[in-house]
Amino acid sequence: MSVTLDDVRHIANLARIAMSDEEAAKLLPELNNILGWVEQLGEVDTDGVEPLATVVDMAMRLREDEVTDGNCRDAVLSNAPDAEHGFFAVPKVIE
Repeated sequence: MSVTLDDVRHIANLARIAMSDEEAAKLLPELNNILGWVEQLGEVDTDGVEPLATVVDMAMRLREDEVTDGNCRDAVLSNAPDAEHGFFAVPKVIE
């Protein structure tokens, strides 16, 4: 796949990037090189290869889900500008 100068201008327009003809001409071979690398990646045989999140096999360290600073509702609500019935009171936003 090859990118033309009109394609570069169209991409710049979609991205709302002001680009002169000189800048577009300089960008053209770079975009074509990038697309060439993507085509090379498409030729790699990946059958039987599991998808990876990282290249290093790591296990996530988990901790117990414990409440460590609970039961302090009154202390938290003391910082609120307005509180009602144990909850933050906020202005109505529905019109």
